[in-house]
Amino acid sequence: MTSPDRLSLYLDRLGLEHAPPASAEGLATLQAAHRERIPFENLDVRLGRPPAIDSDAVFGKLVTRRRGGYCFEHNRLFSDMLAMLGIPNRPLLARVRLGVAPDETPPRTHVLLLAQIDGAPWIADAGFGGSYVPPLPLRDGASVRTGDGAAHRLRRIGEAGDPGGEWLLERAGDAGATDGRAGPQADWQAQYGFDLLPVVQADLDQCNHWTATRPATRFTTLHVVSIALPDGFASLTEQALKVHRGGVLHEAVLAGPDDYHRCLAGQFHLDLDREDLARLPLFSKAMRR
Repeated sequence: MTSPDRLSLYLDRLGLEHAPPASAEGLATLQAAHRERIPFENLDVRLGRPPAIDSDAVFGKLVTRRRGGYCFEHNRLFSDMLAMLGIPNRPLLARVRLGVAPDETPPRTHVLLLAQIDGAPWIADAGFGGSYVPPLPLRDGASVRTGDGAAHRLRRIGEAGDPGGEWLLERAGDAGATDGRAGPQADWQAQYGFDLLPVVQADLDQCNHWTATRPATRFTTLHVVSIALPDGFASLTEQALKVHRGGVLHEAVLAGPDDYHRCLAGQFHLDLDREDLARLPLFSKAMRR
């Protein structure tokens, strides 16, 4: 499949009729559409299938098969599509700070992108599952608001090579418009820290393997799905659904496999076949009875 064909299919997956321009506005449009149409999810990990993160694999899964994925998949696809649109970019590794004690240094389990727009560096992230993270210019104090009413900002917190990170992304807003890991307060909270050191494919492969296989972590013990909404956020952790729209939070507990399947398709644009649904640890025992 040629690059133009892939770009056309990707834009169709996002519901976009035309490719946005290679500008800050175009980057924001594309990233919002990506995050509102392709869900964040770890269901392959729970099915015992560690995700492949090469370009062909992620395109086949997220676009052709209309599945979702986690950060290593989303941002591989997003990186490829940005390059096709004429936006140079490269990966960066980050340490997620949500739910982590201030004195703890978590591992690098998140990938984002450093993009170049008109010669200036921007961060771009189509694969953060905790909330919607908009593109931001890589500048100390840069900030922006999103459709859920939250503010986001970048702070320069260290030097290159500092274990805690060179940059910190923070969010201030309603905790309801997150996947539940944010604290209840609405003031600034750390999302993740990162540096600008070069990242090669072997680094991504190693981090992806650790994230998909390490026992007793969020991704190997829980079923998680999330998606950004134009004015909010929706998340599904195990059978607990939270939908935050226009400042109002709705919560529900899905009764069983049929409700779960309908919710994946309707709320999250996620096409999970019935065989995989039956094999999820969340339901496999009940469905064998």
